[in-house]
Amino acid sequence: MATAMFRSSIRSALRGGASRVTPASKRTFSSHSSVEEEAREASKWEKITYVGIVSCSILAAICLSKGHPHSDEPPAYSYLHIRNKEFPWGPDGLFEVKHH
Repeated sequence: MATAMFRSSIRSALRGGASRVTPASKRTFSSHSSVEEEAREASKWEKITYVGIVSCSILAAICLSKGHPHSDEPPAYSYLHIRNKEFPWGPDGLFEVKHH
């Protein structure tokens, strides 16, 4: 199948048929609009995109600039920092540097 397609494309290229574009082979968009209408539509959506980027950036800056509450000390839950026995390396820590 691939070899048949390859041979056909070679024959077409040798005859000069590959460079010709017929009106039927030209791709048209679903709206069948003119080039100017499509350019205006693309320009419109480009502007909408830029407005959306700017508005989202402003909204994010406003939201992030507001403070949020911090508590000074975490709640004293009973399950936090439970030490039932000493660490094998001692209470100071594993990598504690001792100054003499």
